[in-house]
Amino acid sequence: MPGGEPRGQAATVRHATLDVLRELGLTTIFSNPGSTEVSFLTGLPDDLRFVLGLHEGSVVGMASGFAIGRGAPAFVLLHTTAGLGNAVSALATARVNRAPLVVVVGQQDRRHLALEPFLAGRLQGLAGEYPVWVDQPVRAQDVPGTLVRAYHEALTGRGPAVVVVPMNDWLARAPAAHEIFGPQRVLRSRTVEPEAIDELAALLEESEAPAIVAGAGADTPDGWTALVALAERLGCPVWQEAFGARASFPQDHPLFAGYLPPGRARLRDALNAHDTVLAVGAPIFRQYAYEPGPLVRLGTRLVLVTDDPAEAHRSPSEVTVLAEPAAVCRGLAEHLNPRPASSRPLRLRPEPPPPGEPLTAGHVFAALAERLPPEAIVLEESPSNRPELNARLVVRQSLGLLSAAMGGLGFAVPGAIGLRMAVPERPVLAVVGDGSSLYAIQALWSAARYGVGALFVVMANGRYEIMDKLAADTGKPGPWPDFEGIDIAAIARAFGCPATRIDTHDELVSQLDEVIPTLGARDQPLLLEIAIAPS
Repeated sequence: MPGGEPRGQAATVRHATLDVLRELGLTTIFSNPGSTEVSFLTGLPDDLRFVLGLHEGSVVGMASGFAIGRGAPAFVLLHTTAGLGNAVSALATARVNRAPLVVVVGQQDRRHLALEPFLAGRLQGLAGEYPVWVDQPVRAQDVPGTLVRAYHEALTGRGPAVVVVPMNDWLARAPAAHEIFGPQRVLRSRTVEPEAIDELAALLEESEAPAIVAGAGADTPDGWTALVALAERLGCPVWQEAFGARASFPQDHPLFAGYLPPGRARLRDALNAHDTVLAVGAPIFRQYAYEPGPLVRLGTRLVLVTDDPAEAHRSPSEVTVLAEPAAVCRGLAEHLNPRPASSRPLRLRPEPPPPGEPLTAGHVFAALAERLPPEAIVLEESPSNRPELNARLVVRQSLGLLSAAMGGLGFAVPGAIGLRMAVPERPVLAVVGDGSSLYAIQALWSAARYGVGALFVVMANGRYEIMDKLAADTGKPGPWPDFEGIDIAAIARAFGCPATRIDTHDELVSQLDEVIPTLGARDQPLLLEIAIAPS
């Protein structure tokens, strides 16, 4: 039944919904289904692709990577309470990472829901406030139109929109054509009011020493181009936000200053020389541990440009412009008078550590930095090694670096799979800790099953090192044990993913020399478990 019946002439709600999915481009279904989804999935037409994940966290992670890579919503199908419950952490990550998802959650038969039968779910609030929108259609015939609305809610809210569908709804008589509500297209303006540009330009012209903080909201090709033009016009340094989901400025540019520190004391030191700080697509400012004192020195003016209303409303800025960042930066670059470039030198990268054992994170990231092509996409989920990765790897293109901005683990492995499916023309690799990898290692089965050629670099130190570091700061040991006996490569192979253990520098160089040049052409995943010493 490729193509399906014409919209409005389908026999059932299911048929009408399949037509809506085709019109919206939601033809890849990421799912770990159960009985409440059988009536929707059986006999699925050939023009829709089904991708099975072995855990709901992996399902949502793959869909999130797919959505980010496509720049459009992805479709997720989950099984009632257990499925949505297992997926909540991944949905939270999708929300903070601005991944638009249309999430359909199965529910028991509508005709006896009032009796709370087996598998009936209390689903409306199960995911908390992380979905951008949640709804259960009043009638079965409203399901197709509700999915249209969910698509636009996900795209506008940059996050997961959840629709709960009772299992018998799919077989109900289809709605009449005029009852499939919702727009077929929403045209979004990417312009900004001239008055806003004038006010920001006047404020920046008054500044003697401005600086820019770039965030995930500016990570589009247009955003990079406009932000570079603005920075060069101002001649000012550009910092990358701390704990951001994405990089948004070329890190080999002479004006790139590095990553903003995540604590107030070091933040004040980093921005001390600047009287105006313009944050673009980043909140003001993400922190980790609480530290007393102001964010910046007294007298420094904070200005924000964002398209995220929540980000705009919680940031302590003097002026905020709620608009598309690329449009604002482009307008400012055209209005401002040019200034000489900052005398700040190009940010220096540390020298590669000398060959030898034991291997360190520095060995791995230095070797990757020498070999990765500019178009490579790196997903990072190795908290204890993040500073080393940020210091050595250079992001040179939009979508070049992703991480889980929520801070939870389990995104990078499935996210890399979804991204590679969405942009098969770009090399994709995930850099994860061995502890991090275990949160979603079953996603490797999906990579092998569907021929997804992503590379997974597992930094294996046999412990939760970030926890050890935090415990050391308190002066007392934590009660958690090391887990050096876990064989990550063997687990990967058990899921059908080729895997190799690397213990020496010669093995590291040899493997990367073999793998990296062909990474963009791979049609099967590969995992490299690299034994490293604790940093």
